[in-house]
Amino acid sequence: MPQDDYLKRLSPGAYQGESWVHGSLTMGGRATGWLDPRFLYRFREILTHTGFRHRIACLVYCLMPDHVHMLWHGLAHDSDQRVAMSFFRKQTNLSLKRIGFRWQLQAYDRVLRDSEVEQTELQAIVEYIVRNPERAGLIDHDGFASYAYSGCLLPGFPDLRLFQEDSWPRLWRAFSYLKRTDLFHVADPKRG
Repeated sequence: MPQDDYLKRLSPGAYQGESWVHGSLTMGGRATGWLDPRFLYRFREILTHTGFRHRIACLVYCLMPDHVHMLWHGLAHDSDQRVAMSFFRKQTNLSLKRIGFRWQLQAYDRVLRDSEVEQTELQAIVEYIVRNPERAGLIDHDGFASYAYSGCLLPGFPDLRLFQEDSWPRLWRAFSYLKRTDLFHVADPKRG
């Protein structure tokens, strides 16, 4: 890829600490045919390892036929989402290569501004992401909650699901717990 084709990035500090980043990975040549339940399982496994290794959580992911959206949040002062994304891309590309696919050379990302990281704004961004299949005609209007290839992944909380009656309060409590315990690395100070 010629240097002129690279997407510009913010300074490394913008991706570190407790930043929020909406990233998308596109399949090389916008290829389709890779998205199936087996890849979803592998995707979630790699995302879990990425979360624990780099102290990030994925508030939402949505896998589309030719690309993926994710909203990540750094859980610790030393979280680095650029390094985490590099690890994630490498690991998922190893799996994709086995079935003849590969991510494009560079992912797109957008670091959220401070005004966008309040709970109501984040919930609106999540809804925008999960409505991608609806806009693409893959599911019926308001059918996003049943789309098999979207969800959330917070390390250590495998039972969290979006769009259930108590989803948001449970998600925010889980985020708080992960930050307080440095992703399970220290005892919970609330429990004395």
